[in-house]
Formats: sequence, structure tokens, C-alpha cells
Amino acid sequence: MAMRSAAKHALVTPPLAPGISGALFRGRFSPRNPGARPCRAASSSPAPAAGKHLPPLFSVAPMMDWTDNHYRTLARLISRHAWLYTEMVVAETIVHQKDNLDRFLAFPEDQHPIVLQIGGSNLENLAKATKLANAYSYDEINLNCGCPSGKVAGHGCFGARLMLDPEFVGDAMSAIAANCDVPVSVKCRIGVDDHDSYEELCEFVDKVVSKSPTRHFIIHARKALLNGLSPAENRKVPPLKYEYYFALLRDFPQVKFTLNGGITTIDEVSFCLTIECSI
Repeated sequence: MAMRSAAKHALVTPPLAPGISGALFRGRFSPRNPGARPCRAASSSPAPAAGKHLPPLFSVAPMMDWTDNHYRTLARLISRHAWLYTEMVVAETIVHQKDNLDRFLAFPEDQHPIVLQIGGSNLENLAKATKLANAYSYDEINLNCGCPSGKVAGHGCFGARLMLDPEFVGDAMSAIAANCDVPVSVKCRIGVDDHDSYEELCEFVDKVVSKSPTRHFIIHARKALLNGLSPAENRKVPPLKYEYYFALLRDFPQVKFTLNGGITTIDEVSFCLTIECSI
């Protein structure tokens, strides 16, 4: 996919105060006021809605040891419209537990719309896992490219570490998309360690989009530090850089982005919508 040269554009810096990591805020929406000027994304090519469900404004982020079936049941009672995400399920777990898949993949019908997040770095297993999971009728399949845990990004060589190999992520997303009937997406950081420039983030997005049908990225607007910080610290210590997110909206008009990190109030959401409509 052709993209405008990111190096020729200044970053957009919104005056948002950093907060704690919260739910996902899905960008690229028209204002609810029909008389207001439409966002640029409204006139571009937004990604298709998953199944019969309209794209939501909010999602409950995937969280290990939290977003299991019980948590999602509670979340659905609170909101009928927000998208729910599973905990990350490692591709090898799905492949090796194919005779016990309900334990890892089954969910009640009323949890729709729901996204399955997969983790892994083996193309064959990612493809096999997706094909097995496809039978469970998730609304989207998401690849984890953001987890900084030592077990995942260190010993496992996936999660946030995958951002260092956009060529592989493009191939992985192509393999995932070829084995399911729903849209696919990537959840990532804005960078990893010293590879945290906006140009490198653009190269990552551009490579994945050019090699696969991926048209949705969930952006945790912090980089990941793979050495010296715990997963909890990686959700708070690296500074939020919302300007990266808003610049992506401008530089990739055919791609849908979701913002994660530090959005904790309705006023902040409204402000983000105002900025998006002015880009």
C-alpha cells in the first residue's frame, strides 16, 4: 500500500495529560452530531464491521489473567456494545490442545462482538491455530505484538519483540487471514527499546499492510522496554506519545487505528474525537 512519506510530516501533539492505561478507544469515527464536519476517515475506506456488529467506540483491552470468560460476562452486563477481547492464547496451546479447545476458545453467544488474541512466532502454528479457532466464530482475530513480558518477548520471542521483524509480522498476518473468515488486526506498541522513531513505526505498519489484508492496528502509545522493566512498569514508565497515533491517522487514511493507554475519562475521549476530526 502506498503511503505518504512520514518523514515529511510533523507529528501532531495533543495536550493530553498522561494517565493510567485504560480501555481501548477506537479511532476513525464520524462525530455523533450529524451537522458537524465529518472526520476524514468517514470519507475514506474504513475496515468492514465484524459480522453484524457496528464498530464500537470502546473495547475492553486484552489482559492476561483478567479477560477470561467470567470477566467478559461481567463486562457484557455493563455494556452491550463494547468489543471484548480474550486473554492472549498462545498458538501452540491451541494446536496441542485441539481435543480440548472449548477450555480455551468457547464463549457464550452474548459475548459478541468478541476478538480472539493469539500470540506466537511460528507461522505454521499460527495458521493451524487460526484455522481451529475459526470454528468458534470470533468477530476478529488479533495478533499480539505488544506484550513486553520476559516469558513472551524474551524466552518466547513473540509479543512486542515481533515489532523488530515487520517482515515476519506481515507474513504472519497473511497466514492468519488465510485461515479465518473474519477481519484480522495487530495490537502493538509504538516501538521497542531504541527502535522507537515514528519513521520505524510507519515502516512496521506499511510492511504489515502491504503483505497482508490487515487494516486495523491497536496502538498502545508507549514503546516497550524489554530489559529492566516489569510488564506492569511497561504500562506506566515509558512516556505516552499520542502524537504518533494521530500522525498515523493522517498518514495511513485507508487503515483503522485504535488508541490504547492513558484514556481514562469521557472528556479525554471527546477531546480525542475533536482532534481526529480536525486532522
